[in-house]
Amino acid sequence: MEIRDVIVTPVVILAVLFVAYFIRPRVTDDLTRKYFLPALVLKIFGAIALGFIYQFYYSGGDTFNYHTHGSRHMWEAIIESPSKGLSFFFREASDYQGVYKYASRILFFNDPNSLVVVKFAALLDLFTFSTYSATATLFAVFSFIGAWCLFITFYRQYPKLYYQLAIATLFIPSVIFWGSGILKDSIVLSCLGIATFQFYKFFTERRLSIINLMVLLISLYLIFSIKKFILQAYLPAVILWIVAKNISRVPSLVARMMIVPFMAGLIAYSAYYSVIKVGEGDSKYSVDKLAETVKVTAYDIRYWSGREAGSGYSLGELDGSFGSMVKLAPQAINVSLFRPYLWEVKNPLMLLSALEATFFLFFTLYVLAKKRLRFFQALADPNIIFAYTFSLSFAFAVGVSTFNFGTLARYKIPLLPFFATALILTYNHLNNERKLIEFDLTE
Repeated sequence: MEIRDVIVTPVVILAVLFVAYFIRPRVTDDLTRKYFLPALVLKIFGAIALGFIYQFYYSGGDTFNYHTHGSRHMWEAIIESPSKGLSFFFREASDYQGVYKYASRILFFNDPNSLVVVKFAALLDLFTFSTYSATATLFAVFSFIGAWCLFITFYRQYPKLYYQLAIATLFIPSVIFWGSGILKDSIVLSCLGIATFQFYKFFTERRLSIINLMVLLISLYLIFSIKKFILQAYLPAVILWIVAKNISRVPSLVARMMIVPFMAGLIAYSAYYSVIKVGEGDSKYSVDKLAETVKVTAYDIRYWSGREAGSGYSLGELDGSFGSMVKLAPQAINVSLFRPYLWEVKNPLMLLSALEATFFLFFTLYVLAKKRLRFFQALADPNIIFAYTFSLSFAFAVGVSTFNFGTLARYKIPLLPFFATALILTYNHLNNERKLIEFDLTE
């Protein structure tokens, strides 16, 4: 905490709220308006709270490495030499030529994925005088934009479920906390929401424009540049979503049954091809390296980088093969969605994570108990298929490659809004008259 945080941050927050107040009528209606400002304020609160936790609980960490030991040096370079400073935005990681004085002090300068976050923060620093809390506030704004886009994507299709969908996409506590500050997760989470909204506009509303296409491509590029394994889980789910939506528009049941086998093959090929292309040439995420990367990452977090956290877990042995990964799939999905259990709690942050996981566990069991066999009938809804496909495949990916509850709490946040939305839509699936059944979460 510095004196500039006390001076600059309140001004930035007031400016953000002022702009948001005047934008709100353009992006809300009578039902959604009441959620806009509260969700934004909670995002800002989460971003600043994250900084306090990292400073006073962890005594440092990634968020300060991205900013104080990262983007601030780029900002200083811009102040001293605009040409050299701006060159940071166009150079690759490890390219020290002409900027060694500044680049050598950037902790993540040799890490291409983390350097994207540093550059993003440096861009925002231009508006905040490199004030940590103020830049974190702008990260929160960007994260909120993505969350609002995700909310609107499903709200437009299920307007009667506005309250439940707002809870799922805007007000999950761990998503607010871990997905608002100066971290990779805030950018990726926002880009997922923005990309989902653009895909919806393209393939459902049939609204095509150059600007929307550019927004979509930039969102996908940022995910690819920061955490490409998320894209490997997301794109197959999107392909399934788009195909399922188009099949559902075919009026004839016989015609739909005839094209399903062909479309299933197309989905399988497209999904596999997208995974290959996303990881192509990457030493970690190419298809032939994925299993080994999972093994190395899981054991590193469990026994090295996260060994002092005291919150490690093990699902079983990983030997670097796909077979060992697949065998652990049920345990991996379970740990991402429903653990830590309350009796596994070892610190205050784990307690909060455990309470949230317990809620998801009981909510899931409640939905399954209420729907029973009708649960599978709900999978006829393309939106439900999409949300479950992404959330469960991503739950498997992070669960099997993390082996530390503290790290997992942060890594898993992209799946939570999708999983919560899937559960809500499942519970409220169309009845025989294909009308939504409303329900109250407090019942």
